Amino acid sequence: MDTTIISRFTGKTVFIAGGSGTWGNELTKQLLDLGVEQIRIFSRGEIAQVNMRRKFLSQRIKCIIGDVRDYDAVYSAMQGADYVFNLAALKHVGICEEQPQEALKTNVDGTRNMIKAATELKISKFIFASTDKAIYPSNLYGMTKGLCERLIIQANAIAENTDFICVRSGNIMGSSGSVIPLFIQMAKEKNVINITDNRMTRFFLPVKHVAKLMISAASFGIGGEIFVPKMPSFYIKDLAELMLEYHGDSDTMKLNEVGARAGEKLHELLVSPHESDYTREFPDFFVIFPSIPVNRIHATESGREVTFEQLSSSDVLATKNYLKDVLLDNGFLQ
Repeated sequence: MDTTIISRFTGKTVFIAGGSGTWGNELTKQLLDLGVEQIRIFSRGEIAQVNMRRKFLSQRIKCIIGDVRDYDAVYSAMQGADYVFNLAALKHVGICEEQPQEALKTNVDGTRNMIKAATELKISKFIFASTDKAIYPSNLYGMTKGLCERLIIQANAIAENTDFICVRSGNIMGSSGSVIPLFIQMAKEKNVINITDNRMTRFFLPVKHVAKLMISAASFGIGGEIFVPKMPSFYIKDLAELMLEYHGDSDTMKLNEVGARAGEKLHELLVSPHESDYTREFPDFFVIFPSIPVNRIHATESGREVTFEQLSSSDVLATKNYLKDVLLDNGFLQ
């Protein structure tokens, strides 16, 4: 790990909203390795918090039951923190479509509560976890994340003591919102996997890489940016076939194409055509700089101008063999 990053986190207090999930667990692991003084896990998941305590056995982890919808709880738990990571969200597309009010309360109102608390408490850095579904959203989940990105960038434009930064990623392998656990279950139990469209593509990245990017964004971001990892994309069909080959009975396995669900796209974007003009390339990630006036000057010359008009999952497709290697390396194929 970069010594500059280590020096910026050593002895610091970190607050992670929604920190008891897959993403939060990996972020916690990496932050502990950096020598943080305390990590506050703020979430509604009692059992998930208990499992984290048993997993890490660290006195530096403090678990707090709370909801980002509750401003007083957020403010109280965030006091004294140096870095804030907002991973809290309702993220299952179907649930958000069925219960839009609940999605708005958690994803949008919860983020607004955290922005307000961080600003009043003069938190040093605030990192928001976004998604490729925020670009030209076709479902409510994506709409809430797109709105939150705008709230984060606007907060940075007016805040005097807090740097607000977004990290926009594609699908995180093995997370609670990923299709991988579902495909494994379907392959083992039924030897059949349903996919919506054989042409569908998605960005995928192991959680350890996304957590590392969030830490880099907190270390080097100065506010208003959207950090985007360099991540490959794959056909969902290839993913399903590999799950059947490794977890099902290859002699009788079956792949069903059932048609796209409401709000589901064939392909996703990580950088839109509008954003490409403000995007610079770095060795491990892209940075989308703010298009609105901010209080800080960004050193855009330190990155290279991008040559693409947009970054689509249909444009950077990796092979099925490459996908297999990634899945094997991360323990999803046995």
